Amino acid sequence: MDILTFFTSAPNVLDREAARAFAAAWSVKSVEKGRRIAAQGEPDHLEHIILDGRATSQISDPEGRAVCVSFSAGPCVVTPNVARTRSGTSLVSIEVVADALVAQMDSRVLTELMLTSEPIREWANGILQQELASKADREWCLSALGGADRLAWFRKEFPRHENLFGHYLIASFLGVTPVTLSRLRGAERNMVNE
Repeated sequence: MDILTFFTSAPNVLDREAARAFAAAWSVKSVEKGRRIAAQGEPDHLEHIILDGRATSQISDPEGRAVCVSFSAGPCVVTPNVARTRSGTSLVSIEVVADALVAQMDSRVLTELMLTSEPIREWANGILQQELASKADREWCLSALGGADRLAWFRKEFPRHENLFGHYLIASFLGVTPVTLSRLRGAERNMVNE
Protein backbone atom coordinates (compact mmCIF):
# COMPACT_ATOMS: atom_id res chain seq x y z
CA MET A 1 0.00 0.00 0.00
CA ASP A 2 1.27 3.50 -0.70
CA ILE A 3 1.30 6.17 2.02
CA LEU A 4 -1.41 8.37 0.44
CA THR A 5 -3.79 5.41 0.17
CA PHE A 6 -3.03 4.58 3.82
CA PHE A 7 -4.11 8.05 4.96
CA THR A 8 -7.28 8.04 2.86
CA SER A 9 -8.43 4.51 3.79
CA ALA A 10 -10.41 3.48 6.86
CA PRO A 11 -9.66 3.60 9.73
CA ASN A 12 -7.02 6.27 9.00
CA VAL A 13 -9.17 8.60 6.92
CA LEU A 14 -7.92 12.12 6.35
CA ASP A 15 -9.45 14.43 3.77
CA ARG A 16 -7.61 14.30 0.44
CA GLU A 17 -5.86 17.68 0.85
CA ALA A 18 -4.59 16.99 4.38
CA ALA A 19 -3.64 13.44 3.40
CA ARG A 20 -1.61 14.63 0.41
CA ALA A 21 0.37 17.15 2.50
CA PHE A 22 0.82 14.65 5.34
CA ALA A 23 1.96 11.85 3.02
CA ALA A 24 4.60 14.13 1.48
CA ALA A 25 6.23 14.57 4.90
CA TRP A 26 7.00 10.84 5.29
CA SER A 27 9.91 8.96 3.74
CA VAL A 28 9.29 5.40 2.57
CA LYS A 29 11.88 2.64 2.41
CA SER A 30 12.11 -1.13 2.09
CA VAL A 31 13.40 -3.00 5.14
CA GLU A 32 14.53 -6.61 4.93
CA LYS A 33 13.42 -9.36 7.27
CA GLY A 34 15.69 -9.54 10.33
CA ARG A 35 16.54 -5.81 10.36
CA ARG A 36 15.58 -3.48 13.18
CA ILE A 37 13.93 -0.12 12.72
CA ALA A 38 14.51 0.72 16.41
CA ALA A 39 16.82 -0.77 19.02
CA GLN A 40 16.20 -0.88 22.76
CA GLY A 41 18.49 1.54 24.58
CA GLU A 42 19.39 3.46 21.40
CA PRO A 43 18.28 6.97 20.36
CA ASP A 44 14.95 6.90 18.51
CA HIS A 45 13.17 9.99 17.21
CA LEU A 46 11.14 8.34 14.46
CA GLU A 47 7.51 7.46 13.88
CA HIS A 48 6.89 4.33 11.80
CA ILE A 49 4.07 3.05 9.61
CA ILE A 50 4.27 -0.48 8.24
CA LEU A 51 2.67 -0.17 4.81
CA ASP A 52 3.36 -3.79 3.93
CA GLY A 53 5.09 -6.58 5.83
CA ARG A 54 5.32 -7.36 9.53
CA ALA A 55 7.29 -6.34 12.61
CA THR A 56 7.31 -7.03 16.33
CA SER A 57 8.23 -4.88 19.30
CA GLN A 58 10.25 -6.67 21.94
CA ILE A 59 11.85 -5.82 25.27
CA SER A 60 15.01 -7.65 26.33
CA ASP A 61 16.33 -8.15 29.86
CA PRO A 62 20.05 -7.86 30.70
CA GLU A 63 20.54 -11.57 29.90
CA GLY A 64 19.13 -11.06 26.40
CA ARG A 65 15.78 -12.80 26.97
CA ALA A 66 13.18 -11.01 24.86
CA VAL A 67 9.47 -10.55 25.50
CA CYS A 68 7.19 -9.65 22.60
CA VAL A 69 5.01 -6.66 23.58
CA SER A 70 3.29 -5.86 20.28
CA PHE A 71 2.74 -6.92 16.69
CA SER A 72 2.57 -4.77 13.57
CA ALA A 73 1.03 -6.32 10.46
CA GLY A 74 0.84 -3.84 7.59
CA PRO A 75 -0.80 -1.63 6.84
CA CYS A 76 -0.67 -0.19 10.37
CA VAL A 77 0.94 2.43 12.58
CA VAL A 78 3.67 1.16 14.91
CA THR A 79 3.31 2.22 18.55
CA PRO A 80 3.82 6.01 18.56
CA ASN A 81 7.24 7.30 19.62
CA VAL A 82 5.88 8.99 22.75
CA ALA A 83 4.60 5.61 24.01
CA ARG A 84 7.77 3.60 23.28
CA THR A 85 10.61 5.98 24.21
CA ARG A 86 11.83 7.89 27.23
CA SER A 87 14.01 10.97 26.82
CA GLY A 88 14.58 10.07 23.15
CA THR A 89 15.75 6.52 23.91
CA SER A 90 13.86 3.49 22.67
CA LEU A 91 12.39 1.20 25.33
CA VAL A 92 11.84 -1.54 22.73
CA SER A 93 13.48 -3.12 19.73
CA ILE A 94 11.31 -3.18 16.63
CA GLU A 95 12.33 -6.08 14.40
CA VAL A 96 11.03 -6.66 10.90
CA VAL A 97 9.91 -10.31 10.69
CA ALA A 98 8.78 -10.23 7.03
CA ASP A 99 10.22 -7.90 4.37
CA ALA A 100 8.47 -4.58 4.89
CA LEU A 101 7.70 -1.27 3.28
CA VAL A 102 8.09 1.28 6.08
CA ALA A 103 7.15 4.96 6.16
CA GLN A 104 9.08 7.07 8.66
CA MET A 105 8.95 10.61 10.00
CA ASP A 106 10.83 12.44 12.75
CA SER A 107 8.49 12.64 15.74
CA ARG A 108 9.30 16.34 16.18
CA VAL A 109 8.07 17.00 12.64
CA LEU A 110 4.85 15.16 13.46
CA THR A 111 4.41 17.33 16.56
CA GLU A 112 4.85 20.47 14.45
CA LEU A 113 2.30 19.21 11.91
CA MET A 114 -0.14 18.41 14.72
CA LEU A 115 0.14 22.00 15.97
CA THR A 116 -0.63 23.48 12.55
CA SER A 117 -3.22 21.01 11.22
CA GLU A 118 -6.34 19.99 13.11
CA PRO A 119 -7.01 16.91 10.90
CA ILE A 120 -3.46 15.63 11.48
CA ARG A 121 -3.74 16.36 15.22
CA GLU A 122 -7.01 14.42 15.40
CA TRP A 123 -5.51 11.54 13.40
CA ALA A 124 -2.42 11.32 15.63
CA ASN A 125 -4.40 11.62 18.86
CA GLY A 126 -6.74 8.87 17.63
CA ILE A 127 -3.76 6.59 16.95
CA LEU A 128 -2.38 7.26 20.44
CA GLN A 129 -5.76 6.56 22.07
CA GLN A 130 -6.03 3.25 20.18
CA GLU A 131 -2.54 2.28 21.32
CA LEU A 132 -3.24 3.09 24.96
CA ALA A 133 -6.48 1.08 24.84
CA SER A 134 -4.64 -1.86 23.26
CA LYS A 135 -1.94 -1.81 25.93
CA ALA A 136 -4.56 -1.66 28.70
CA ASP A 137 -6.44 -4.60 27.14
CA ARG A 138 -3.25 -6.69 27.03
CA GLU A 139 -2.42 -5.79 30.64
CA TRP A 140 -5.92 -6.89 31.67
CA CYS A 141 -5.55 -10.14 29.71
CA LEU A 142 -2.23 -11.00 31.38
CA SER A 143 -3.57 -10.14 34.83
CA ALA A 144 -7.05 -11.66 34.71
CA LEU A 145 -7.01 -14.64 32.34
CA GLY A 146 -5.56 -18.14 32.36
CA GLY A 147 -3.74 -19.68 29.39
CA ALA A 148 -6.73 -20.93 27.38
CA ASP A 149 -8.62 -17.68 27.89
CA ARG A 150 -5.55 -15.65 26.92
CA LEU A 151 -5.35 -17.57 23.65
CA ALA A 152 -9.07 -16.99 23.04
CA TRP A 153 -8.62 -13.28 23.76
CA PHE A 154 -5.65 -13.11 21.37
CA ARG A 155 -7.62 -14.76 18.58
CA LYS A 156 -10.51 -12.36 19.07
CA GLU A 157 -8.33 -9.24 19.21
CA PHE A 158 -5.84 -10.28 16.51
CA PRO A 159 -7.70 -12.70 14.21
CA ARG A 160 -4.99 -12.82 11.50
CA HIS A 161 -1.91 -12.88 13.70
CA GLU A 162 -1.80 -16.58 14.57
CA ASN A 163 -1.01 -17.29 10.92
CA LEU A 164 1.30 -14.28 10.47
CA PHE A 165 3.67 -14.48 13.43
CA GLY A 166 5.82 -17.22 14.96
CA HIS A 167 4.17 -19.12 17.77
CA TYR A 168 7.14 -18.43 20.06
CA LEU A 169 6.35 -14.69 19.65
CA ILE A 170 2.67 -15.24 20.37
CA ALA A 171 3.54 -17.31 23.46
CA SER A 172 5.83 -14.54 24.69
CA PHE A 173 3.15 -11.91 24.07
CA LEU A 174 0.63 -13.99 26.04
CA GLY A 175 3.03 -14.62 28.92
CA VAL A 176 3.16 -18.40 28.44
CA THR A 177 5.89 -20.74 27.28
CA PRO A 178 5.92 -22.05 23.71
CA VAL A 179 5.27 -25.53 25.13
CA THR A 180 2.19 -24.28 26.98
CA LEU A 181 0.89 -22.59 23.83
CA SER A 182 1.44 -25.80 21.87
CA ARG A 183 -0.47 -27.78 24.53
CA LEU A 184 -3.36 -25.29 24.49
CA ARG A 185 -3.60 -25.52 20.71
CA GLY A 186 -3.31 -29.34 20.86
CA ALA A 187 -6.08 -29.58 23.48
CA GLU A 188 -8.34 -27.56 21.17
CA ARG A 189 -7.62 -29.87 18.26
CA ASN A 190 -8.37 -32.91 20.42
CA MET A 191 -11.70 -31.42 21.52
CA VAL A 192 -12.66 -30.77 17.89
CA ASN A 193 -11.75 -34.32 16.87
CA GLU A 194 -13.78 -35.95 19.66
